[in-house]
Amino acid sequence: MILPFLQALGYNIFDPTEVIPEFISDVGAKQREKVDYALMVDGKPMILIECKSHDVDIDKIGVDQLVRYFILTEARFGVLTNGIIYKFYTDSEKANVMDPKPFLEVDMRKLTDATTKELEKFSKNSFNVDKILNRVNELKYNLEIKKIFENDLEYPSDDFIRYFARQVYGGVITANIKKQFSPIVKNALNQYINDHTNELLKTTLDRHSDESKGLVPEKEEKESRIITTEEEIEGFYIVRAILSEIIDIDRVAMRDKISYCGILLDDNNRKPICRFNFKEYNKIVTILDDDRNEERIAINSVGELYGISDKLKARVFSMERKK
Repeated sequence: MILPFLQALGYNIFDPTEVIPEFISDVGAKQREKVDYALMVDGKPMILIECKSHDVDIDKIGVDQLVRYFILTEARFGVLTNGIIYKFYTDSEKANVMDPKPFLEVDMRKLTDATTKELEKFSKNSFNVDKILNRVNELKYNLEIKKIFENDLEYPSDDFIRYFARQVYGGVITANIKKQFSPIVKNALNQYINDHTNELLKTTLDRHSDESKGLVPEKEEKESRIITTEEEIEGFYIVRAILSEIIDIDRVAMRDKISYCGILLDDNNRKPICRFNFKEYNKIVTILDDDRNEERIAINSVGELYGISDKLKARVFSMERKK
């Protein structure tokens, strides 16, 4: 179950320079420590994986072994798994000491778009330690808050009950009042979640029904698929800042499309300054000349747009000369 998972992430499980089973660490006072799998990056163990049987509840077992492996190697990530649930750890609290709590949990039976997106960052072609670590604290707190909320929905804590009771009950929150409110809070919140979920499903089903009947205008359908990202917005403002030296920035406009984000002069489709194709690990800026020839420039971050300032200004100068 685990080897196909590693293959899905792009690792060659038959290449001993890439995936090492029974990886041995001979560093430190305790010798011959073994970890079930080590994923190698540039010849160094970067991800350590401790495997348990599929019928083991890994929520109820410790991570002492994985903690020792982590300390004895240069690895940045530890994974505890039973082939169904994968828990990802790192050393965000103290260097080279694995955190006691995971920053990411993936249940293969309940994959979501969000968890799939985070998993992709661990794939062979996308693996980037810094980009993953930049998200660790946010992911860790997000995971812990969701678990707290999930537990309070099932077994409301005293603080949780008191928070809601104070807002609807005018008297003193005694032990008996708290006991009365416990099932009320639980039922109210679960009912709200169910009602909200049903409303979302109804809206989605109604929309699909309208689409099948041809009732949704084509333009509206296309626009609903356009998502303007924060990086595109940041890039737009950087281009405006660059061009502010030569033109009025109000003349620089943005029009987002399904396949790219266009930056235009005078909000005119016939005056393209550049196009953004920003993906997480592949960012391309395209600049067209007067003959519609394309120059594609790869950048690692949106801030690198400042490095092509001369090209952006030259494009605008060229269009201005044609007036």
